[in-house]
Amino acid sequence: MSNIYSDLTWLPPPPENLANRLAVLTEKKDAELAHELAGLASYALDESQLNSLFKKLKRLVAAGTAIPGFQPFRLGMVGTGTLDLLIPPMVATALRHGILLEVIKGNYGQLAQEALDGSSAINSAKCDAVLLALDFRSLPIAEPLAQRAVAAAASVEFINLLRNGFRTNGGAPSIVQTFASPPERLFGHFDPRVAVSTHAILAEVNARLTESLSGTADVLLDAAGLANTVGLANWFAPENWNLAKLPFAPQFTALYADHVGRLIGAMRGNARRCLILDLDNTIWGGVIGDAGLDGIVLSQGDPVGEAHLEVQRTALRLRERGVVLAVSSKNTDSVAREVFLSHPEMLLKEHHIAVFQANWEDKASNIKTIAESLSLGLRSMVFLDDNPVERNLVRTLLPEVAVPELPEDPALYARTLLAAGYFESIAFSEEDRARADFYQDNARRLELKSKVSGVDSYLQSLQMEIEFAPFDAVGRARITQLINKSNQFNLTTRRYTESEVESLESQPGVYTLQVRLADIFGDNGMISVLIARALNESDWEIDTWLMSCRVLGRRVEHMVLKELLETAARSGAQRVLGVYLPTSRNGLVKDHYQSLGFTKLAEETDGSTRWEIQTSVVIEPAPMKVRYRNAASTTP
Repeated sequence: MSNIYSDLTWLPPPPENLANRLAVLTEKKDAELAHELAGLASYALDESQLNSLFKKLKRLVAAGTAIPGFQPFRLGMVGTGTLDLLIPPMVATALRHGILLEVIKGNYGQLAQEALDGSSAINSAKCDAVLLALDFRSLPIAEPLAQRAVAAAASVEFINLLRNGFRTNGGAPSIVQTFASPPERLFGHFDPRVAVSTHAILAEVNARLTESLSGTADVLLDAAGLANTVGLANWFAPENWNLAKLPFAPQFTALYADHVGRLIGAMRGNARRCLILDLDNTIWGGVIGDAGLDGIVLSQGDPVGEAHLEVQRTALRLRERGVVLAVSSKNTDSVAREVFLSHPEMLLKEHHIAVFQANWEDKASNIKTIAESLSLGLRSMVFLDDNPVERNLVRTLLPEVAVPELPEDPALYARTLLAAGYFESIAFSEEDRARADFYQDNARRLELKSKVSGVDSYLQSLQMEIEFAPFDAVGRARITQLINKSNQFNLTTRRYTESEVESLESQPGVYTLQVRLADIFGDNGMISVLIARALNESDWEIDTWLMSCRVLGRRVEHMVLKELLETAARSGAQRVLGVYLPTSRNGLVKDHYQSLGFTKLAEETDGSTRWEIQTSVVIEPAPMKVRYRNAASTTP
């Protein structure tokens, strides 16, 4: 079972072509190079892969290659044990946080000399900060019990001596680690009550250090909290300490490097400021456009509902500390807002959202609009979405945006978001607390004006495969479900029972089509249903056409129309007719036929419209492979 922390599961797994991308990295220049570095650093790279990225980056820097978009940061580093193995992962990981990192390591075991000597390697380098990567083995607490209290006070004094030395002699603030307590307990369960136990001594040291940081430029790295999170027995590996003086188990190297990168990013102002939320199956269960207000899962006592409510609670807690909230959802605006306005279980309300983008545009474009509305850069954005296709679209087109990879179980959504540490903070003030309201008061509700370039190439990269088949017994239940649940992308909203669907399978003069879509992320399942009837020898009419909203923007509707027209033409038909019957939920498809090249024949006072298209019209195919199951099609 994957561990969310040690495996950094909020990051997507490395691509299969990682080695090739690394191999050609030194051939790229300027913006292309910066884009690729940001993309490579966004994966959950293991220690070996981080070392490979580090080597490539080192060559680029040595060659004097310009790397735009990253902020340089020179970090001094002293500490306990062997630190050399930590440097490459730290440098490579820092790219994830917008930092071009250089590390100056002090001489082994010479902590005081490095801090107090103005000509030491670290002080001479005029570092931007110095990381005091110490653990409990750096402290004189292995003394007889009677002397431990004195040793604790001396430990804090020694660390403060280092801090003052680096600040005075090198002008650098310190990043001070707290001390994780080893899992061994000399007194067993009584250990926390013994004032001179290792556990109690380290707790006192941590408390004093934390208090001493107030009013200084020094920053806290809570290594004790990190070790507690992954488990002290896992964090401390005696065999690795005995063998190579590694301060913690090697499997946590990438995690430690990421936490250092977060802090340095925050010191450079790169912490994220805005959380953009998807809606359907992210902050509530189900699809509001299909299920309706009463059909979405969002209630106490329901495990799925509780999971999505926890996402909302987390978003609200983040907002309380100054994180701006926004919405980007493929939905009809009024339908999406109704949940915020009327659902009794909703914790998030409309007034909590600074920018509300519920429409049918691609989400990369929406995120750019949100960033422009808030006058924030894309690097300030975090996008939370349950859909892997949407996540990868944003990662591909907007690599500056943080997009956590979410597990299948929504119970882990909130934990994953917080584990990723996007909103790292090195200070907190009343101004920070009011930041969300500030942005919200000044946010502009803008119409989406432009599309993100590169969508076509992205669709190509999905390697989509569309499958056409007539209605059959295998798909009958799902076909019936879609016909009776789909509300938004549904031209007529006609409903049929399962027995009626079965009769359509062999009914003369009826053309049926079930459509499935797969891509590199897996099978999307059945995503579209179409029923057409032959009115006469020359005319077919579309009775039912519906599609899952989760595949909007991927040109599935073009491929369905292409298949329909070609089949109709083979039967001798010259024209296909379509009708749009408006409902309170299907305004999304009001202009569907017009966008596909149909000609309007009539419009009634109730808003319904009739359309036609010649079967000779050639539809440009979308970038996807076509296959057929059972038969190429059914023909009336």
